[in-house]
Amino acid sequence: MTVKRRAHGRNKKGRGHVKRVRCVSTGKAIPKDKAIKRFVVRNIVDASSLRDIREASAYENYALPKLYIKMFYCVEAAVHQRIVRGRSREGRKVREPPARFQKKSD
Repeated sequence: MTVKRRAHGRNKKGRGHVKRVRCVSTGKAIPKDKAIKRFVVRNIVDASSLRDIREASAYENYALPKLYIKMFYCVEAAVHQRIVRGRSREGRKVREPPARFQKKSD
């Protein structure tokens, strides 16, 4: 039988069962090693409130902490929302993440 992916869409490699997590989009229970995981990094407050807090603050260079949320997506939801894309047969074998674009410096 031909195999489409080396790890069969999983990341456990001899681990047996893996706990399930809930997809944030569909609510489907999926194995944690199969889920597409993304971190969402946001400010705790929105931009207009952040400006008000800066103006009213006694400290000059105080950085407000950020909110780090780990999101788990099932494959169907991640493809539908374009978090991941389908890749060619050769592209599926590429393991390193895509190059991140750099900010322009003047």
